[in-house]
Amino acid sequence: MIRFLFPLLLMLAAAPAHAWWNGDWSARKAITVNTADSGAAVKEAQTNAPVLIRLHTGNFDFLSANPNGSDLRFVAGDDKTPLNFQIEKFDSTAEQALIWVQVPKVEGGKDKQQVWLYYGNEGAPAVGDGKAVYDPSFMLVQHYAETSGAPQDSTAAAIPSGAFTATRTPGGAIGGAVKFDGTQTLDIPAAPKLVYGAAAGMTVSLWVKPDTAGQTAELLHAGQTLTLALEDGKLVARSGGVTVTGPDVPATGWSQVSATLGDKLRVYLNGAMAAEAAVAAPDAALELKLGSGFKGEVDELEVSNIARSADWLRLAAMTQGLDSDKVVQAGEEESEDSGGDASYFGVILKSVTLDGWVVIAVLMVMLGISVLVMASKALLVSKITRANKEFLEAFHDLKAQDTARLDADDDPEDADLKGSGMAEILFGHHDHHQNSTLYRIYHAGIQQVKNRMGKRAGVELSPQALDVVKASLDATVVRENQKLNSLMVLLTIAISGGPFLGLLGTVVGVMITFAAIAATGDVNVAAIAPGIAAALVATVAGLAVAIPALFGYNYLGSRIKAISADMHVFVDEYIARIAETYSR
Repeated sequence: MIRFLFPLLLMLAAAPAHAWWNGDWSARKAITVNTADSGAAVKEAQTNAPVLIRLHTGNFDFLSANPNGSDLRFVAGDDKTPLNFQIEKFDSTAEQALIWVQVPKVEGGKDKQQVWLYYGNEGAPAVGDGKAVYDPSFMLVQHYAETSGAPQDSTAAAIPSGAFTATRTPGGAIGGAVKFDGTQTLDIPAAPKLVYGAAAGMTVSLWVKPDTAGQTAELLHAGQTLTLALEDGKLVARSGGVTVTGPDVPATGWSQVSATLGDKLRVYLNGAMAAEAAVAAPDAALELKLGSGFKGEVDELEVSNIARSADWLRLAAMTQGLDSDKVVQAGEEESEDSGGDASYFGVILKSVTLDGWVVIAVLMVMLGISVLVMASKALLVSKITRANKEFLEAFHDLKAQDTARLDADDDPEDADLKGSGMAEILFGHHDHHQNSTLYRIYHAGIQQVKNRMGKRAGVELSPQALDVVKASLDATVVRENQKLNSLMVLLTIAISGGPFLGLLGTVVGVMITFAAIAATGDVNVAAIAPGIAAALVATVAGLAVAIPALFGYNYLGSRIKAISADMHVFVDEYIARIAETYSR
């Protein structure tokens, strides 16, 4: 019954939907970041993390956005705070996009961290700025998304690249990548921002795809300060005279390799720490060289002036990898009409007049009473049915001469419950079949027999005395039926009165709506529809009261009829037993 009522109550109490950030944008969708159940979960919160969002045919309608993505906007979960973002790639023809969004805080172990993506504004200018996405902790970030020329730095420092002899390839781990043939390199000369400080440490990470397994090559060389390399295919990090060796880097696909340098040198593969060792490296200016002796592809180089935590690198691996759709997920598209300040039911409820609310309040009181009656009656008839079954089994086991053995004196503690079958059964003492209506009939019959026989043994009941006992039993059956049917009238009132009260509220609401139209002279549909829809809410409320009450009344009525039939059958059986035992 409650499962039936719940959807109706939800409709009547429809809550306002989430606010809309800006009415100039016609569509949006929620982007969620799941750090809870994606393999090795992220435990600690990460701040100002650049999160990669991949849009494609399966999760985004490119026809709803501008061809160059200039109308894309990202807003925090509060639907108020705009977020910094950088579009690495937006191809509306191929329907692919790669966007870096700076998320202020990514909680650890959460599966519903929300960012809003807004789009659908033809006049919106492009505002994406990579320099704002990467906070000062990033020294260098290269996406390799350029079609020609030397790779560019996306941070505010804009550190230029030096000699670049590698070739570009479009099929990188994220977007474009650079390919090395074993003789090609990418040099990044010293720059004011490109320095290592022992107090804060440093982090380097990049995505690599070796052409062959078992290579020995330098992936990233930063002088004596830090080198990230392959030795016989194994991932190795070196600083000064300290070397840590990790697992093999597979040549079957893309892997994220990372190293952090501080009081310890740590090496990571795909966000999982593989090895560590204590180290002490002095402050130094850095000159970087990528790809010395390496045959394969490299993508997404990030160099930071702090030693990142394991959770940070794990989050980067989870959100940047080819399986990032399992972590960064795009929800369904919402339009401004469906996702504005209020839902349709919210608009309707705002239009309900005072008289309508009065009727709805009365109906809700009736609903509450009906639910209470149905719940208590259902409990009552269930207890009685079980008790009757137990009593009948005990009664049928009695021998003729022991007919009175099951009878017990009335409990004085239940005296204040007499007259209320529901209260007596729900709250009385039930150690001797007192829940059973059949026992009550049995008890009344035995008391009549005792009153007529007294303490004399061997006295037999006359036919007239049996008639009196039968009349007493019939009277007890009537009283028990009255107790069983008590309060059922409230359900009939809800069944018949609920729809009429709802109709009254609807008629009055329609009258007020038409009176307002007559007074203002405004007869357009937009003026009429809210009032009519609000008036119909009263009818819906009336039906929400009547329908559950109707189902409950019929169900309880059938159970009560079954109990009543059992009582009538028992009376006949019981009189026959008394006649057999106490009369000639």
